[in-house]
Amino acid sequence: MAEPGAAASAGRLLAMGVTGTVLALVAVLLLRTATFPEPDELRGWGRTGASRIPAQFSEAERTAMKEALKEAIQMPTVSFSSENINTTALAEFGEHIRKVFPFLFSTSFIQHEVVEQYSHLFTIHGSDPKLEPYMLLAHIDVVPAPNDGWEVPPFSGLERDGFIYGRGTIDNKNSAMAILQAMELLLRRNYVPQRSFYISLGHDEEVSGTYGAQKIAALLESRGIELSFIIDEGGYIMDDFIPGFEKPFAWISVSEKGGMNLMLQVDSDPGHSSMPPKETSIGILAAAVSRLEKTPMPNMFGYGTEKSILEQLAGQFGFPLNIILTNLWIFGPIMSRILEKSPATNAMVRTTVALTMFNSGIKVNVIPPTAQATINLRIHPAQTVPEVLEIVRNVVADDRVRYHVLNAFDPLPLSPHDNEAFGYQLLKRTIRDVFPEVTAVVPGICVGNTDARHYTNISKGLYRFNPIALNPQSFKSFHGLNEKISIQAYETQVAFLFELIQNADTEKVPRPHSAEHEL
Repeated sequence: MAEPGAAASAGRLLAMGVTGTVLALVAVLLLRTATFPEPDELRGWGRTGASRIPAQFSEAERTAMKEALKEAIQMPTVSFSSENINTTALAEFGEHIRKVFPFLFSTSFIQHEVVEQYSHLFTIHGSDPKLEPYMLLAHIDVVPAPNDGWEVPPFSGLERDGFIYGRGTIDNKNSAMAILQAMELLLRRNYVPQRSFYISLGHDEEVSGTYGAQKIAALLESRGIELSFIIDEGGYIMDDFIPGFEKPFAWISVSEKGGMNLMLQVDSDPGHSSMPPKETSIGILAAAVSRLEKTPMPNMFGYGTEKSILEQLAGQFGFPLNIILTNLWIFGPIMSRILEKSPATNAMVRTTVALTMFNSGIKVNVIPPTAQATINLRIHPAQTVPEVLEIVRNVVADDRVRYHVLNAFDPLPLSPHDNEAFGYQLLKRTIRDVFPEVTAVVPGICVGNTDARHYTNISKGLYRFNPIALNPQSFKSFHGLNEKISIQAYETQVAFLFELIQNADTEKVPRPHSAEHEL
């Protein structure tokens, strides 16, 4: 540890980018620790008045669930745009789930509906009408996956060295199949739920969910449905992310950033390249987006929940961290600069700006009349769409640039995550049962966007958690190369959902016998 004194501590903080100390501090920012009870303390909770069905699967069942996922991965359910989706593959997926989950489609208390031709909504009627229903949410579409750079063809569903490869194995066909698989296995064991719930599988999440999740949410709202909570993708078991935390931690996202797709456009007179003007439309626009890249959005550390969490956790740490965290009025600026160093933590403290498309020109010797650039912004919870748009205008500072907001939405409010929040506590206790190695949970923010945002009209409890363990390398395959899931991880995901569905069959999640640290 550093020598005593604020100056020495500050010096160590400035150098923390290459030490375990900075990562420990970042972990403090992101984590709210929860000391779980011993494994036997909560055995048998859930399923009020009914016998519990153990999550034990035969070899034949494990083989069948693996093969069902592999076959689903082989269907290229790609969303290129909202107007260009592989509907043939989506229809094939619908036929596939009917084939591999026959109990789900033939049980009397389950109603299946197809929404907007390709999305699927299952209504599972429980025996106790006093228990408010909930929803398990996933999507079946995937982003494009060119063959270049992949170790195996991206839609092969190839099994190799204990992994299944292919687009959708972690985003997010694995969840869609795991939810249906868990329910199918429960039904085969004569399970009858006490709490009603819904399974919603959207077909266009990767292109904003306009015709999938948004239509399903509107349909349920028209029926007067209100949900206790919803569980979607967007949080994981984080493994080997923070040196100093020897065991994995669980990240449950209780909100997500806002978003805006903004097109910048410059128009100018066309002409022959042999007589170019001083500035072309491409040059003007390139300068504008360069200014945006070189001028990050304001660092919002201290305007969210980060500062108060750090201050309240300060007493849990020894010297000098406790001194640093109880004096953020001194060390806050240093802390905010540290968090900017990594793309992952930088995304936590500010609105991010990414230039994703640039279009101009039709011929090598023609000055183009128009240049267009599309910017994808993920908006920090402390900001709004109009505020961010005004900052963009001020940074570009060029009247020749026109702005077209293609779509935009503000960040979502935080979902409840205290001791009385049933959905959050249900997730937390089920994580403890299925992942005993996990010793901490994170009520964090999802830096991406999910289908869950379309359901704010029918639920206040929107949680994002996908029960698979990921390490830093795994995250690179999201929308990237060589996406894969281990067969063991997928079996565990099915087991988690098998347990969670049963755990929901209670009026209230019991508190553990041993005390937990809660903010």
